[in-house]
Amino acid sequence: MNNNINGEPHRPGRIEVICGSMFSGKTEELIRRLRRAKFARQQVEIFKPAIDVRYSEEDVVSHDQNHIHSTPIDSSASILLLSSDIDVVGIDEAQFLDMGLPDVCNELANRGVRVIVAGLDMDFRGHPFGPMPQLCAIADDVTKVHAICVRCGSLAYVSHRLVDNDRRVLLGETHEYEPLCRECYKKALVKEKERKNG
Repeated sequence: MNNNINGEPHRPGRIEVICGSMFSGKTEELIRRLRRAKFARQQVEIFKPAIDVRYSEEDVVSHDQNHIHSTPIDSSASILLLSSDIDVVGIDEAQFLDMGLPDVCNELANRGVRVIVAGLDMDFRGHPFGPMPQLCAIADDVTKVHAICVRCGSLAYVSHRLVDNDRRVLLGETHEYEPLCRECYKKALVKEKERKNG
């Protein structure tokens, strides 16, 4: 907490967004920032969508198995109810939350809370995902992290779905998704179209 020009306590609220494809280290970076805040003796609360139970029902867990305790929620409005007297709020897998999340994050930041949000910026079709575009627009800082394309080694652009399922939300890992660069993604789409038509 800093003092403003009049010497009064001032908490500089802000919104930080960490986005990118799957396997790019978003959750790893979120956990790193939250652990630093805890080390600085700040009051930290972490939230994740209740539907994300891939590794744990309660913890936020990275693909490298780093984890930090969190509170599962069904709606973004719950964050406001559960984060009084908090210095830092962390939110993982934000793409799965409702479109009220940007307003919630703005309200928290306006209260002086540091809000750190991690999520997929695009779905498996390469379309902007859930509230992430709005969060990127209102953020004080956006960090785009990149996985490595598993086919050519370039920076990945999108999370390519390997299984035949058109549902937008499909929780998965390396058996269901692979990070691809733009060129390899275009080639994969051509092959899929040929397979379906052939």
